[in-house]
Amino acid sequence: MTPHLFYHKYVIIWWVIIMKFKKPLAELLRPTTFETVLGNKRLIHILKQLIDSDQLTSIILYGPTGVGKTTLARIIASYYPLNHFHFNASTDNKKSLKDIIDNAKHYDRTLLIVDEIHRMNRDIQDYLLPYVESGIIILIGLTTENPYISVNPAIRSRLSIFKLTKPTTDEIENYLKQLDFSIFNESIKIDSDVFHHIAIAANNEVRSAINMLELIIRASNKDHLTLKELDMYLPQAQISAYKTGDDYYDVLSAFHKSVRGSDVNAALHYLSRLIMAGDLKSIVRRIKAIVYEDIGLANPLMGVKVNAACEIAESIGFPEAKNALAAIVIEMCISPKSNAAYLAISEALNDIQQGKTYPVPSHLINNPTYDNAKAYKYAHDYPNHIVTQNYLPHELKGKVYYHPQKHTKIESAYAEQYEKNEKVIKKK
Repeated sequence: MTPHLFYHKYVIIWWVIIMKFKKPLAELLRPTTFETVLGNKRLIHILKQLIDSDQLTSIILYGPTGVGKTTLARIIASYYPLNHFHFNASTDNKKSLKDIIDNAKHYDRTLLIVDEIHRMNRDIQDYLLPYVESGIIILIGLTTENPYISVNPAIRSRLSIFKLTKPTTDEIENYLKQLDFSIFNESIKIDSDVFHHIAIAANNEVRSAINMLELIIRASNKDHLTLKELDMYLPQAQISAYKTGDDYYDVLSAFHKSVRGSDVNAALHYLSRLIMAGDLKSIVRRIKAIVYEDIGLANPLMGVKVNAACEIAESIGFPEAKNALAAIVIEMCISPKSNAAYLAISEALNDIQQGKTYPVPSHLINNPTYDNAKAYKYAHDYPNHIVTQNYLPHELKGKVYYHPQKHTKIESAYAEQYEKNEKVIKKK
């Protein structure tokens, strides 16, 4: 080999190495086989069975960020090296899809991975559907949104839907301990406590945990990582996840349950532990969640008060924010409680998740196409602005989600009016 060629080969090798290390560690460590994916073992078993038997069908993978949707899609695609394509429903247009379909016609079956499938517009759906129905396209849809609500029924009815769940803190900790960090430093040593605390701070997201470790390794540039490096280099919001001990999320849970249980002193105790962690954003989010989950219709104005107190706390920050937080938490504890709204919407959502999305009654559609469409009754034209009329899909006629709780004066008044309305609407 001439010196000139040797020099260029040397430069190319080092360029590849440099570019490799510019990739985030989470990307370098992304699993490439089903066996190395963390969690969701039942789903992985199903996918392996389908692929091994050459019976893969169109599916939707949904769940929060960091649970492995993209990773699983890439692994599935590795079994179709020549005939798989990617389509982003947010940014790609119909012409891109037509190009994919034209290429797909050269194969018996083609894998199409659609990211953010809940954003796919109607025109693109209509164009894609015949190819999915005929089996020419195997569709893998990815979304963080609940597809039973966010994905068009025309698409949803032709796909199997799988929900991915986050791994546990213990699973993340064990996973981190098995990783090879020698690409940064062959002699690097990481204390077991570091893995444990990062697993807690990661909020059940593997990618977040790996990113935290990478940040500490790069920023500290040390051979030995301890909890000291975590305090020194992690962002404050992530440090707070373990500053209260090993149970930050347990403390949040205990705080929530204490307010729900109307125990002022316990709520203030756990609030103080959260304040010491310095994570105002998490405290505010939890307080806002509590007010409509556990107080709700028993004291509707409490939501307005909570929002005002939280805005004040966020605008002035710590340490003064503690006063606004304490005042509103005490008032929330003393307030009457109701979970009627929470129970009602939970039951309704459960029906939707079970696929009970039946056709809307024809008289409620602005431009019905049914030949036997009934006339819509405009409620304001009737006494007391209410009229006997069916609003639910026929298959759910008579279904009741809201069950009034009558232990407070305001909910008793709501219950009385609700029952009057029901008698007219359903002509009881």
